[in-house]
Amino acid sequence: MKLHEYQTKQIFKKAGIPVPEGHIARTASEAATAAFDIGGKVVVKAQVHAGGRGKGGGIKIVDSPGAAESTAKEMLGSHLVTFQTGPDGVPVGTLLIEEALSITKEIYLGMVIDGASKGVVIIASEAGGMDIEEIAEIAPEKIIQVPIDPIIGVQPFIGRKIAYELNFPQTLIRPMTGIIQNLYKVFTQSDASLIEINPLVITSDDEIIAADAKLDVDDDAIFRQKNIANMADPSQEDPLEIEAKLFDINYVKLDGNVGCIVNGAGLAMATMDVTSAAGAAPANFLDIGGGADEEKVSKALKIVLTDKSVKAVLVNLFGGILRCDVAARGFVLAAQEMPEAIRPMVVRMLGTNSEEGREILSKSGLSINLVETLDEAADKIQEITR
Repeated sequence: MKLHEYQTKQIFKKAGIPVPEGHIARTASEAATAAFDIGGKVVVKAQVHAGGRGKGGGIKIVDSPGAAESTAKEMLGSHLVTFQTGPDGVPVGTLLIEEALSITKEIYLGMVIDGASKGVVIIASEAGGMDIEEIAEIAPEKIIQVPIDPIIGVQPFIGRKIAYELNFPQTLIRPMTGIIQNLYKVFTQSDASLIEINPLVITSDDEIIAADAKLDVDDDAIFRQKNIANMADPSQEDPLEIEAKLFDINYVKLDGNVGCIVNGAGLAMATMDVTSAAGAAPANFLDIGGGADEEKVSKALKIVLTDKSVKAVLVNLFGGILRCDVAARGFVLAAQEMPEAIRPMVVRMLGTNSEEGREILSKSGLSINLVETLDEAADKIQEITR
């Protein structure tokens, strides 16, 4: 689950991480009032679950309450398009009005769950303000990575080491150490999968302030993070992803044209690779899970078919707990309920009751290509989407 910048900064402030003075605004008049209360130059920031806001026009510096009001009128109700949103963008319903900072240095500071070390890794760089992926590509030597032992956590010596490597002045080593320790507390206490401050800035007054903030919380831990769960903003989520969650279907919408239905995350990734190798692009990640019944299978196909960008559907199932005949009946059920939405399907079924499943589909009258191997599936997808 993603949080907005202003929500993350509220959490930061409670944890002792300095943030700029700021107020949220959901109307243009509220933006003007916020700018007046802050005084001087302010930054008007669109609150969306996407990066690249600055380049997309979602962050603007203004020098008066009137300018804040007119900027808010332009932003509120619009759809912000960035490199992370796709062509339709995401709706802007809330703005963060913040004091404009006088910045002398920008730092990247983040933490992430690292599969290799099986724990939290602190990532920092003097090249703040840039995407960390971009830094890694053009200047990997500027990235500091420090794995954290979960038994001892972030001890002061770790914070000092990072601050020294970032060339912080001596007077700011201790406060920077405190910020790193507090950030780790937020990470662990909120069950985060990712936390970022980009940039963490040093101001002309020698203050360290989190000028931006990002927090992603592990979806599997939301049940014990009730306060964070209440911060969810459905307007920022894809409607199909919301619907999939209601049926416990692991679905992520992508920008391609081939819908994928698979049981098992690893098999799903392999299926997406096959789709790409065929010269097409996956329209989604969908792991239907192992214990699906006919209704759940039917719902999965209907969700995929609701995406108008889908030209074909690739099904790759290995029958186990989910029997292939059950899956086949679910597909037929979906076709009966949404006959106008059916697209050509390429189906590979192996495992429990696969012969029964293939027979059900072959007699269904649907436009289904039954294949034995992934290579055959790739050829058929290429033929259909060409």
